[in-house]
Amino acid sequence: MSKPIHVTSEIGKLKTVMLKRPGYEVENLTPEYLERLLFDDIPYLPIIQEEHDYFAKTLQDEGVEVLYLENLVAESLTNPEVKDEFVSRMLQESNMTSPRTYENLKEYLLSFSNLDMVNKIMAGIRKNELDIEKRKHLYELMEDHYPFYTDPMPNLYFTRDPAAAIGNGLSINNMREPARRRESMFMEYVIKHHPRFAGHDIPVWLDRNYNNPIEGGDELVLSEEVVAIGVSARTSAKAIEKLAINLFKKQDKVKKVVAIEIPSCRAFMHLDTVFTMVDRNSFTIHPMIQGPGGKMNIYILEKGQDEEHVTISYRTDIQEALKEVLNLTELDLILCGNGDEIAAAREQWNDGSNTLAIAPGVVVTYDRNYVSNQCLREHGIKVIEIKSSELSRGRGGPRCMSMPLVREDI
Repeated sequence: MSKPIHVTSEIGKLKTVMLKRPGYEVENLTPEYLERLLFDDIPYLPIIQEEHDYFAKTLQDEGVEVLYLENLVAESLTNPEVKDEFVSRMLQESNMTSPRTYENLKEYLLSFSNLDMVNKIMAGIRKNELDIEKRKHLYELMEDHYPFYTDPMPNLYFTRDPAAAIGNGLSINNMREPARRRESMFMEYVIKHHPRFAGHDIPVWLDRNYNNPIEGGDELVLSEEVVAIGVSARTSAKAIEKLAINLFKKQDKVKKVVAIEIPSCRAFMHLDTVFTMVDRNSFTIHPMIQGPGGKMNIYILEKGQDEEHVTISYRTDIQEALKEVLNLTELDLILCGNGDEIAAAREQWNDGSNTLAIAPGVVVTYDRNYVSNQCLREHGIKVIEIKSSELSRGRGGPRCMSMPLVREDI
């Protein structure tokens, strides 16, 4: 394996992908804390795991190597000093301000095997897990007030967002919402300490310490030279510009970053919930992200006169802008829900535009989005459907649930 990370398009044949199987973090959701933890409903764990396993097997049956985040993290912590540091940082970022509680929780976590410890951190630590004699503070004794020492991370099965592969490197992201910010720490340890990645000097184009948010669902690698990034509810314009500056400074492949503004709302959380690439000149799009006459705010960022600045060009037509940056003469925009107002809104809510391309013209989608799926087929796209009754409760589709690590060039 020459490069453990290599992604130069959205559609090149998918060789290696990272998933996260939903675990007990999902069972630590309750109605009272859904909003805090960014969920609209509570998935049924046995079925969401069954559906996720089907998703993984679908990819494996297509020749894709599937890696699991939880295993990669556990395998990255074989050095006791690294493991100790990891636990310390995770507790600090979980806002453990009491020294006594911090030490008790650290001792508790370090008593587990690596994999069990990682799963426990992901699931969240309930107050009733510590022996009563170790709970000395009033808030520790009041389980009904708030039941967790550390919050569960139920969004982890959306592996697309905490980090994004661009070329042979990564952005390791500062997530906008507090409920997700710890998630990107996992990938930080994986690339530094896992034997598959350590020693490869993997460049980090933007790290999680940058103070403006960006998330992987907004980052689309359209070609070796072009990256599109959504300006969205979760990704800021400042982070996009900083990532562009770093890319232009640290590598010579990516020439253009296209910032695409989308409405800032829950339904249109990331660019990939409303717009994805499915073939060399074909994209899915939710029509409601376009204004009157199909107009949008699109900004093309290119290298400036010096390393710390970019030049910015403004466009309003998404179709013409994509043809320009990708050097295409024809481009097919495939409408979510076949353009029907009700079908588009219903299916976009369940990620009708959130396709995962596993090869040019071959995508994985949710079975429930049957109008959009049929529309894709009518445009010459091969559609592989997966089950989705519980997976879709988290408001993310096949692209959201996958982090491509290696794709073939196209």
